[in-house]
Amino acid sequence: MQRIRIAHSPDSDDAFMFYALAKEKIDTGGFVFEHILKDIQTLNEEALRGVYEVSAISIHAYPKVADKYMLLPTGSSMGDQYGPMIIAKQNLTKEDLKQKVIAVPGEMTTAFLALKLFLPEAQYKVVPFDQIMPAVLEDQFEAGLIIHEGQLTYSEKGLVKIVDLGEWWYEDTGLPLPLGGNVIRKDLGLETMKKVSRLIRQSIQYSLDHREEALEYALQFAGDMASDLADRFVGMYVNHWTLDYGDIGRKAVRTLLQRGFEAGIIKNRPQVEFLED
Repeated sequence: MQRIRIAHSPDSDDAFMFYALAKEKIDTGGFVFEHILKDIQTLNEEALRGVYEVSAISIHAYPKVADKYMLLPTGSSMGDQYGPMIIAKQNLTKEDLKQKVIAVPGEMTTAFLALKLFLPEAQYKVVPFDQIMPAVLEDQFEAGLIIHEGQLTYSEKGLVKIVDLGEWWYEDTGLPLPLGGNVIRKDLGLETMKKVSRLIRQSIQYSLDHREEALEYALQFAGDMASDLADRFVGMYVNHWTLDYGDIGRKAVRTLLQRGFEAGIIKNRPQVEFLED
């Protein structure tokens, strides 16, 4: 039995995606899967060292780990005309934002890359993603860049949306915003990589086919979010894009990283390599 560690975020969409593997709903064909739950910034940093066999990462982080990892065709989180948001307690213009320090969830996140493409002059400070909304509400920052479930709950907290970077990206490019993906370590060898990739695809398909039971499992990772909101959030980020990027999704990844390179945010020219299984 070969152990494969899958590292992913402790949120409802990733839990939904990996439900069948976590609860052994499918035949794993000689693999034992161990699930490691950590926030995305930590996963990005650990991917730099090649810690886990499979890991969720921000697409922004991929060029820094491309020597060790290949992008899996499955497991993407696509913002299809939605995505990370800049929020505040009051309406602000783009010019206003240039004068503010924005709380961001990490410099390696795709949210940060999108922010810098939208507002190159952005001043920022890194704050754990789950502390950004409280920090804005407590006037520690006048604006924050939110990811995960906060995209659906910010208004309940009395915050307002300044810009949805997924909407902005689509208007600019006509493409979805590729936020996160799964990578697999190249030293596993091509045969093992393809077998693991197929199992992850089966896990995602199982959850889509058994939505009610998979969602019930995922709700334990949704914090205090109501079940209807959690269902909506899962639907936003586990869908046909998650089963396979497709040609459009692959183009979106390459376009985003190329623009980041041209803007000087990404230092090395991106070489995007997808595992084809």
